[in-house]
Amino acid sequence: MEQERVVLCASSKYEEKYYLNPDFEGLPQTIKDELQAMCVLFVEDIGGILSLEYDEEANLQFVTMCDKGDLLYDEIGSVLKIKQLQQTKQELLESLELYYRVFFLGETIEE
Repeated sequence: MEQERVVLCASSKYEEKYYLNPDFEGLPQTIKDELQAMCVLFVEDIGGILSLEYDEEANLQFVTMCDKGDLLYDEIGSVLKIKQLQQTKQELLESLELYYRVFFLGETIEE
């Protein structure tokens, strides 16, 4: 049985909306603002829907999708943009994974 993924946040070009999972309201405001800017700018450039989701190993994944027949969605651009974000936002993404492991999964981190 596949474990359900936990959505951190999502943005939709179609509805022009941004969603932050209420479970993550405890994040610092600067982090929430950075996530919002990152997601909204992604869908403005690429189109479709972007969500950041934790998989069963607590890794943060970029998940994109588009409506069937959406000719404006840039599938190749989405792959390139995700790679760019994974490099430029590496510290942020690693911190969010650590936050999830500690505060949601109850893991202890040894230094």
